[in-house]
Amino acid sequence: MNNKQYPISGIKIGTACAGLKSTTDDLTIFELSPQSTCVGVFTQNAFCAAPVTIAKQHLAATNPRFLLINSGNANAGCGEKGLQDAITCCETVAQSAGCNTNEILPFSTGVIGQPLPTDKICTAIPIALKNLAENNWKVAANAIKTTDTVDKIVSIQTSIGNKIVTVTGVAKGAGMIRPNMATMLAFIATDANIPTDILQNCLNQAVEQSFNRITIDGDTSTNDACMLIATGCGEQTIDNIEHIYYEQFCQVLTDVCTQLALAIVRDGEGATKFITISVEQGNSSQECLEVAYTIAHSPLVKTAFFASDANWGRILAAVGRAEIIDLDINAIQIYLNEVCIVENGGLADIYTEEQGSKVMAETDILVRVLLGRGDKQERVFTCDLSYDYVRINAEYRT
Repeated sequence: MNNKQYPISGIKIGTACAGLKSTTDDLTIFELSPQSTCVGVFTQNAFCAAPVTIAKQHLAATNPRFLLINSGNANAGCGEKGLQDAITCCETVAQSAGCNTNEILPFSTGVIGQPLPTDKICTAIPIALKNLAENNWKVAANAIKTTDTVDKIVSIQTSIGNKIVTVTGVAKGAGMIRPNMATMLAFIATDANIPTDILQNCLNQAVEQSFNRITIDGDTSTNDACMLIATGCGEQTIDNIEHIYYEQFCQVLTDVCTQLALAIVRDGEGATKFITISVEQGNSSQECLEVAYTIAHSPLVKTAFFASDANWGRILAAVGRAEIIDLDINAIQIYLNEVCIVENGGLADIYTEEQGSKVMAETDILVRVLLGRGDKQERVFTCDLSYDYVRINAEYRT
């Protein structure tokens, strides 16, 4: 990840300790410049958290002025009270900052099903507002964490059309990760001037190739949200999808999102291996993803990676049970890095256990599956399943 961090003109960030987790900061406020545009993608989980519901309603009503994020409590599965608690926190920010309640977007992450301690949050809000500063991206990356072990922050500054454009983002996530239109939580901003509809297109395109290509445990969170803000405080304007620099900006945004997404996988709860699954020669992108996710979500495959066990039969079985119509197993090839393990319907003639074991002992591993039925290709990123994953989640509420 890029260690250089560029603040975004028009964004100020403040954090505070509300006591939801421990003695570390767990409350974060983003202040957006008045001319900012803001878009988002949210979890598709039917039991979406209260802040997701409120944030979507507020975002549809007006351009936001503040984002309010708490970690340590998800405010999910709390019914009508959860909705009111989210609104109460928004009202406190609005009263303190002198704006409308629907100009506040709330976000939460943490344990599901526990009432949100609004008293603690509302007490800490004025402190976070007092701490607002442009250079607080790193403290924000730390404050939004739950089981994360590292801060996730990416910042790119580049020239687009001879004008400097900056994109900076933070994310959190280590478990309950199989995003569906978003990630656990991600907040990304640029100083470019981009209208809402174009900004939404940019985000959708970037998310589809980044956050929607990672999985740790196959569970889609109730709280997923990925927000993109364009402050308009820079010199570059991109006002339509036919703009000469639209694709260049989208690529920079996708790079930021991809680096954040891969950081989530590398920080997966208990993870010891980083695994790229590339499915090639498919009839469609959808069937490539079906095969990739079937491999990535297999507990048997994931535990074999953790054990550095070249149990190639588990990968073969996962490919075979993917819901692909008329799959010709004799046309399939499977590789571990550059080592061919499966061809012509069975174990490759040139394969040796020593070759497979050598690859499985590595930290970064590429699984390539060639379906031999088309020209489509997709990649998914995942990790292994270790003893520590079970321990972390078994002890999560203790």
